[in-house]
Amino acid sequence: MAIEPKTLHPLPQDVVSLGPDLRVDERLVDDVGRALSGSLNLRRTALRLLTMIRPRLADWGMVVLPGDRPGALTLVGGDDAGFHTVISATAIADVELGRVLRTGGTVLRHVMMDEDTEADLAGMIPHPRLVAEAASMRPADLLAVSLTARGATIGALVIIRSEGRGFDAGDVAVAERVATSAAMALDSARLYEERGRIASVLQSSLRPPSLPEVDGARLAARYRPAAEHLDIGGDFYDVYGRGDDWLLSVGDVSGKGVEAAALTGRTRQSLRTACHFDRRPEVVLDALNTVLFEERTKDFVTVVCARMRREADGRFLLDVAAAGHPAPIVLRRDGHVEAVGVGGTAVGMIARVRYEPATVVLQSGDTILMFTDGVDEARGADGMYGVDRLMALLPRYAGADPEVLCEAIERDVLEYLDGRPHDDIALLAVTCGD
Repeated sequence: MAIEPKTLHPLPQDVVSLGPDLRVDERLVDDVGRALSGSLNLRRTALRLLTMIRPRLADWGMVVLPGDRPGALTLVGGDDAGFHTVISATAIADVELGRVLRTGGTVLRHVMMDEDTEADLAGMIPHPRLVAEAASMRPADLLAVSLTARGATIGALVIIRSEGRGFDAGDVAVAERVATSAAMALDSARLYEERGRIASVLQSSLRPPSLPEVDGARLAARYRPAAEHLDIGGDFYDVYGRGDDWLLSVGDVSGKGVEAAALTGRTRQSLRTACHFDRRPEVVLDALNTVLFEERTKDFVTVVCARMRREADGRFLLDVAAAGHPAPIVLRRDGHVEAVGVGGTAVGMIARVRYEPATVVLQSGDTILMFTDGVDEARGADGMYGVDRLMALLPRYAGADPEVLCEAIERDVLEYLDGRPHDDIALLAVTCGD
């Protein structure tokens, strides 16, 4: 028989005091706790653990950790401490390592010299490279200790002593204490990385979308979050539709932080869902107001929407409605500038609101600009930037590409701020004509 298994039950507390050399191992428990406590990188924490226990506690080691995706496990260690690979948790569900992960137990095996050793080791070391390394060390003792933190088993520490240097009861007790100390640090790193992945997914879902191609029109946008928001914030823009019928929207959530970012996502999705059934801006805003008011959210949202339809002669007809948001500005090809006469209560504040639309016609070369208050309320040395300053800037860009226009506005606002903090800035410009 190649391997003699011995499953160990929890050891009595006084085992840790056995033997004159155990004091050295007790120092290892303390050293591991101190060394791992400051790391928030999961794999780096595992590598540091393996470095510390070799050779003081074992001649070879492997750590089994949760993977980056559900149902995956990461193996770290072996002869090359930097080695790591990902396996499926289902691949070990019916073997001994899987039982250790399920039950949180400790298993000690005496690995002998038979030819079938590698096949037997595969139940505890689920990777051919690592199995070959472990088999080359026989005869040896293999000890698997669960890594349990906050009441859950998050992984396992598998270690080997070779050349007759076996694990006695005191060694097993120390290994379990090392694993307990390491498990808290590993779990903290796991939670930190998991929150980082959640934040990354949230950021990705909330970043402004790529603008679609619209026949007969050129679209451009700019988005600059407030510095403290990193790359997500409460402002948004969106263009949704198909063919010759589109809905443009620009909005701003009143709050800050994760809550505001989540509300931004719900608002964008609600707008898209509403305009799937009816793209009239007053109807879309009414639907959004109903949804957000019924949620009883503490924050409100300002939004401006424009339904844009292409006429047979190439002009665009826009029906515009606003809910507590700065009115869009129309820049005519000849340099004439006019604000669209729309206004209304921000959504989510009262149960019933009537939003009155206004109609705008864009001829070839005309542009409609939609923006958030990060533009007009930007505060420089002379107070707020203001809509008047924005309207005075626009005529020099009459007939320019909307991308050039958005870039010029963003640059002018940032120069006015002169390094001062600012709110989120969002711009959306649509120019009639290919």
